[in-house]
Amino acid sequence: MFLGSPTYTLIHVAISLVALAAGFVVLFGMFGSKRLNGWTALFLITTVATSATGFGFPFSKLLPSHIVGIISLAVLAVAILARYPFHLAGSWRWVYVVSAALALYFNAFVGVVQSFQKIAFLQPLAPTQSEPPFLVAQLVLMGIFVVLGFIAVKKFHPAMA
Repeated sequence: MFLGSPTYTLIHVAISLVALAAGFVVLFGMFGSKRLNGWTALFLITTVATSATGFGFPFSKLLPSHIVGIISLAVLAVAILARYPFHLAGSWRWVYVVSAALALYFNAFVGVVQSFQKIAFLQPLAPTQSEPPFLVAQLVLMGIFVVLGFIAVKKFHPAMA
């Protein structure tokens, strides 16, 4: 069975890391009103792929990770619509920025969850992921994204292409 195999996991993680890196390039590019078309396409494609491939792991019931994946895919659909068919016109500009930043946040959120589950020195700090170190890490991450998203909405005013 390929789904859930170590190779599948490696591919999923690699896609996730590319999505995160491309997402940060796109987000910081927004600060300078840069469209970064190639990076944006890479970010959106890999973020959709990482959310979609998350459903390829074996499961017997709906998990919080599936709910995050579903929400992420919905947010990505909005970002893609705002960016491509609606060309960032009018209010679609800030809709795109918010949805792209939110999609990147969801990917980073899952990265923190996975870090506390898989990295040996973090596991004892939050074995059930309800302990203060985990909650603080997630609150700090959320705060960072609120600030970055706010800056991006204020600064992203690209020229019409």
